[in-house]
Amino acid sequence: MTPATERPAPVRRDALRNRELLLAAARDAFAAQGLEAPLDEIARRAGVGNATLYRHFPTRAALIDAVFRDSLQGTVDAGEEARGAADAWTALGHYLEAVFTVLADDRGANDLMTTAIEGVTSLDAVHAHNHETIALLMGRAQRDGVMRPDVTVEDLLLSLATLGRAVPSLAAAGPPNAWRRQLSLFLDGLRAGTRPATPLPAPAPTAQELAAVLRDLGPHRGN
Repeated sequence: MTPATERPAPVRRDALRNRELLLAAARDAFAAQGLEAPLDEIARRAGVGNATLYRHFPTRAALIDAVFRDSLQGTVDAGEEARGAADAWTALGHYLEAVFTVLADDRGANDLMTTAIEGVTSLDAVHAHNHETIALLMGRAQRDGVMRPDVTVEDLLLSLATLGRAVPSLAAAGPPNAWRRQLSLFLDGLRAGTRPATPLPAPAPTAQELAAVLRDLGPHRGN
């Protein structure tokens, strides 16, 4: 029998160093290229072999999970601040500006926030918090009469995902804050005006339909 006092062997120092090098290389590669950045390029940047990468991170999802587990906390913090604001409509705008700032600066974070990627389990809480924040602010703004009442949370999330996918290209092609114009135009379309809103021509997407679209927008690499 194994003695009760026996402890697992400590992780070797060089293994810890290789893991940190891989995480740093992956963080840079994902930020520049998105979550489909080649894994062999990440290993090369870290100065290790592919076998070392897969020993630490058997799948792409495991590597993504490790890289982004803590880095989107700012989005959660912005959501908490927005929830406590007195003016729901203004808070929604400020929250979305905070989210889109992240989408413009980091293509990997953009992939995470605007698509659904299976196997990155620690990010489920971030997506759930974002959904809850949007739902709370929308509900309050609609009850206040400042947001058109026929828009659903899924409508908003789907539109934001498709707009968000264009943010890095907008930032690269023009002024860094070019996306602010598009976000402002989008939000203006959600305001409740003095004239009756144009009836929406199709049913709102269901939660299941939204999830299917976000999966289709995401990376399709097999590993």
